[in-house]
Amino acid sequence: MDAYTDARCPAYASFFGVLGCAASIIFTVIGASYGTAKSAGAIFSSGIIRPDRLMQNTLCAIMAQILSIYGLVSSVIIQGDLDEKMPLYQGFMQLGAGISVGLCGLAAGFAIGIVGDAGVRASTQQPRLYIGMVLILIFAEVLGLYGVVVCVLMLTRSKQNVTQCLY
Repeated sequence: MDAYTDARCPAYASFFGVLGCAASIIFTVIGASYGTAKSAGAIFSSGIIRPDRLMQNTLCAIMAQILSIYGLVSSVIIQGDLDEKMPLYQGFMQLGAGISVGLCGLAAGFAIGIVGDAGVRASTQQPRLYIGMVLILIFAEVLGLYGVVVCVLMLTRSKQNVTQCLY
């Protein structure tokens, strides 16, 4: 660990950590809301044709909402490490961690929404397509999980061998 220096512990370093915390939850919630909204149209449309499959088809919306939980967990972890005076390196790592989980969650939400919309409509017409839809939804969901893994790795690394900032 290096000794305290003003250049490594500027007053604005925690701002980057706060941005990472916000980006984590904001982008994952946007992805989750898109995935839910996009697949909900198909869920309700298919409910008219096959009301017996309505609850089965809600899997898309449930998987989309899991993305917001990823963002919430990441934001809680990031905010637990925020300090008034912290190394710039740690703030940048927190920003990177928040952006990684946020944008992965956003991409996963788009994928879940598109796959859910097409998959629910198709499986309503041909029920044997349901298993294929579930597999593709799992592949879409895991994109968000990759972001969480990278986030945890970055946050773990952000605390190792960093400058200790004095108040």
